[in-house]
Amino acid sequence: MTTDPFDRSTLLVAATRAEAHHLPADARVLVTGIGKVRAATTLTRALVEAERDGRPPIRQLISIGTAGALRAQHTGIFFPSVVIEHDISATELRAMGYPLVDRWELPDGDGTVLASGDTFVADPVRRDVLARHADLVDMEGAAVAHVAADFGIPCRMVKIVSDAADESAMDWPSVVDAAARRLGEWCAGAAAIG
Repeated sequence: MTTDPFDRSTLLVAATRAEAHHLPADARVLVTGIGKVRAATTLTRALVEAERDGRPPIRQLISIGTAGALRAQHTGIFFPSVVIEHDISATELRAMGYPLVDRWELPDGDGTVLASGDTFVADPVRRDVLARHADLVDMEGAAVAHVAADFGIPCRMVKIVSDAADESAMDWPSVVDAAARRLGEWCAGAAAIG
């Protein structure tokens, strides 16, 4: 375990307290709640309040948490290079003349694609449809990427596979602590690296 302090200009963003439970005690952590709307509003409020209250500026966001694997070979921790919003009719809206961003490129990724939406994916049929475009699925990543882009703050995703985005997803409460522990270890290691 590192004795170096966690970089206070980095904000770790997690959807639930369970996912954030093992993050370093000195890390700057925001728990948003589940879903894109809660993630977007809570994160936006936190960024505005940090600027207004004179707290240290936030220079990087890291969305950290669990994700469902859309392919059987995906296990462990991933650093998505792309986040897409899977539950918006972006193609149709663009065809009607409404410019809409539903894809964000992220630096320092591992090539994986994370699909975010407000649908809890626990159905193999839905999983297989999403697997045509993505590797992992969560419920907040796109919102964090969108807010980060709007504020001009670099953003990174760190996601650990907790289930296979099928009926096993319903076991999430029983596996989240082990997943959160591994995320905490990653964060402690990242702080040590600097």
